[in-house]
Amino acid sequence: MNGFVVLSAAVFLLISVVYLPLLNDLYWSTLTSLIPPVNIVADLLVRNGTIFTSDSALTFADSMAIRNGRILKVGSFSTLKDFIGDGTIEVNLEGKVVVPGLIDSHVHLISGGMQMAQVGLRGVSQKDDFCKMVKDAVQNAKEGSWILGGGWNNDFWGGELPSASWIDEISPHNPVWLIRMDGHMALANSFTLRIAGITSLTEDPIGGTIMRLPSGEPTGLLIDAAMELVSPLLQEVSVDERREALLRASKYALTRGVTTVVDLGRYYPGTTDELSWKDFQDVYRWTDSLKKMMIRTCLFFPITTWSRLLDLKLKNGPVLSEWLYLGGVKAFIDGSLGSNSALFYEEYLDTPNNYGLEVMDPEKLSNLTMAADKSGLQVAIHAIGDKANDMILDMYESVAAANGDRDRRFRIEHAQHLAPGSADRFGQHHIVASVQAREQPDHLLDDADTAPKKLGFDRAQKESYLFQSLLNSNALLAFGSDWPVADINPLHSIRTAVKRIPPKWNHAWIPSECISFTDALIAHTISAARAAFLDNHLGSLSPGKLADFVILSTDSWDEFSRDGSASVLATYVGGKQMHP
Repeated sequence: MNGFVVLSAAVFLLISVVYLPLLNDLYWSTLTSLIPPVNIVADLLVRNGTIFTSDSALTFADSMAIRNGRILKVGSFSTLKDFIGDGTIEVNLEGKVVVPGLIDSHVHLISGGMQMAQVGLRGVSQKDDFCKMVKDAVQNAKEGSWILGGGWNNDFWGGELPSASWIDEISPHNPVWLIRMDGHMALANSFTLRIAGITSLTEDPIGGTIMRLPSGEPTGLLIDAAMELVSPLLQEVSVDERREALLRASKYALTRGVTTVVDLGRYYPGTTDELSWKDFQDVYRWTDSLKKMMIRTCLFFPITTWSRLLDLKLKNGPVLSEWLYLGGVKAFIDGSLGSNSALFYEEYLDTPNNYGLEVMDPEKLSNLTMAADKSGLQVAIHAIGDKANDMILDMYESVAAANGDRDRRFRIEHAQHLAPGSADRFGQHHIVASVQAREQPDHLLDDADTAPKKLGFDRAQKESYLFQSLLNSNALLAFGSDWPVADINPLHSIRTAVKRIPPKWNHAWIPSECISFTDALIAHTISAARAAFLDNHLGSLSPGKLADFVILSTDSWDEFSRDGSASVLATYVGGKQMHP
């Protein structure tokens, strides 16, 4: 009997040792299932507004909860109030309209910041004012120091191109270098031409033009690759000046509701491909390391350096921080319409026998694109003229066929003038149209007057800024400003794309290409994010996305959607108010 008891006790003890943990887990899981979970507390809850999410699953909401810089939930206040707890900041929108943080798909951010501190000639409409601004800059500068600036557009004073003779008398002891608003032409005074060794005997470089008088003497204007005759002489802007330029530009972008930019860098025809890399290392990484970044930036680098970017991406991945993203590579095939260097099938009316310029050897560009794409990098190529766009479309199709199917999102920057049928090819081959719909005085509306003079009425009407045609082809349309070529102002860009009414006109320019307000807004939000492979993080106010948003001055969506008339009241990045 005692032996049986001992045996039973031993068996019971063994069972207890084996099964007690399981019973314990069962007990506690049952108990905890009866206890309500601890509520997630939002850092910020905005309510009582009209929130456009840019997400087709839920286009509008009145409230939004945010935690750790990301969106917890959007919807009605009644479904979000459980997120309110100790420490939650509540913002009553009082009916105001909210949109996702606006994305500018094409900027030169540091260049924009630097130009803000230089001779700013944007909008100057008279020769006398042009000369006075240069004179004022010379009087405030030391003898021998460079006078730098830009933004001028000769179409604003009737079309006459400036020349060194305009400013030689007022700048006898200072080199002057003034870049046209499109970045494809610059004016040098005679002092600059002299130190650069540019004379009547200097030959035009491949991909560039030295403008000349009938005598052969240079006028002072250099186009595209010819700018490289001067640019190496420029005093390199100091690291501190470039860092200040980034902060200056970022603050300005925030006032316009821009929370993310795709930065194509200080890389233009006639510049070295090292500038973008210097800015990356000396400015962006430095600013990010000190936690001084204000807007998110996706960086593109010169296509000639694709292997360098690939190594960096393989080492670090595409996301360097919450502020810095590694994008792809950028190249040029032609110049600009304003500088008569965009590449067309037919000649310019105002410069006979001129069809524009190939600013890069097409075979070299094709080989670089093939290599960059094969490595998995996104490729973006500047193309303005109809022939230039067709050349890049052909090249992209050839590269895609050779390298095989993948989600590559080839980009054409500007896609400004398209031959009949070319718009359809964007959608057919999934090519991003990264275009500029800009407010007067730049590009689209300005070209309404100038394009017919350069191309003829029929060509201008059939080819220019074909936004609706691109959308009809199911192309991904992304809007950008090309700042500092034009002002960074997405709300004005949206209005331009919707209305297309130039100053002093009472009707739209090519009305069939006007797009809807929603399409224009999406081109600055979710489509812009997708065009740069950022759509997993940005572009819409959806759960899980980064909490970048803009509060506008209007409390009427209907009024806002009619003409886009509104101003920016506040800009939030990662749920934190960055402006004002």
